[in-house]
Amino acid sequence: MHILTFRIQNLINPPPDYFRYFPIQTEFGLWGVGVTAAGYTRVGAGAPYPPAEHPADHDLVWREGRVLEAWQIVLIEEGEGVFESRSAGRKPVVPGSAFMLFPGEWHRYRPKPRSGWVENWIEVRGPVMARLQRTGVISPATPLHRNALLSDLDEALQAVHQRIARRRPGFDAELCGLALRVVAAWTEIREAPARSAPLGQAIARAEVWMGEHLAEAFRLEDLARDLGVSYSSFRRSFRQHTGRSPWQFMLQLRLARARRLLLGSSDSLESIAAQVGFSSAFHLSAAFKRAFGAAPGAWREKMRQAADPKAALPH
Repeated sequence: MHILTFRIQNLINPPPDYFRYFPIQTEFGLWGVGVTAAGYTRVGAGAPYPPAEHPADHDLVWREGRVLEAWQIVLIEEGEGVFESRSAGRKPVVPGSAFMLFPGEWHRYRPKPRSGWVENWIEVRGPVMARLQRTGVISPATPLHRNALLSDLDEALQAVHQRIARRRPGFDAELCGLALRVVAAWTEIREAPARSAPLGQAIARAEVWMGEHLAEAFRLEDLARDLGVSYSSFRRSFRQHTGRSPWQFMLQLRLARARRLLLGSSDSLESIAAQVGFSSAFHLSAAFKRAFGAAPGAWREKMRQAADPKAALPH
């Protein structure tokens, strides 16, 4: 769903106010992350904050601040306020801001009395979160981002709320997957403005075009022109967005399709090469061996033997 369309639908039919807390479950270690709390709250202008009584270990008193034992992701959909943490100091909160709370990190936040705000949040725990923090993907030094409504964080959070509304008692593996989706959306907020800009949109269209025209020869200059962007800007920004040059990206797509055809069909190597845009079986074989360490024919035979239980039986 397009982000703007989702935002309009969410404004027309906003989720009901609620908050829920869940026990820590041993399965969190297996799945990497799990949801321990979630909520959606509209705080009116001049209303007390927090508006409802939370558990004692989550109660937030402005003059004292708070320290949690888990990570929380909070999206402010409407309204203004202030956020403060030990590592980042005090920062203004505007509509579309999102901030992350870290375990052991003192923090506090609240809306401005004249505006109130709408907050949308989940709390998560698990080894994936610790690993992301340890490697610097998430950091208490950069806990707040703007432009969150340009990402799909809002939609990812809504999927969590919908799942919670219909979940059954006990462990919910799907909720773990949705939690990871929220975390992934948070990490992409900083890239959202670039992706929504004209050049970012052109690169997204280029990715789709390449996937649909693997067998065709083309010139990058012509593709950039058809997308309405300059060749130099397209080539430079493509690498910034994807981590690969356009040709590397196309090669990866072609080799991925070749692997699927090798496993899922009996087509000859010449036929597969033509289907994925290589000029000959020789060129496909050379590129395939550089990428995967084996010639296509040998790789196909090895994978088919591994998938055939009869091949593993002694003769």
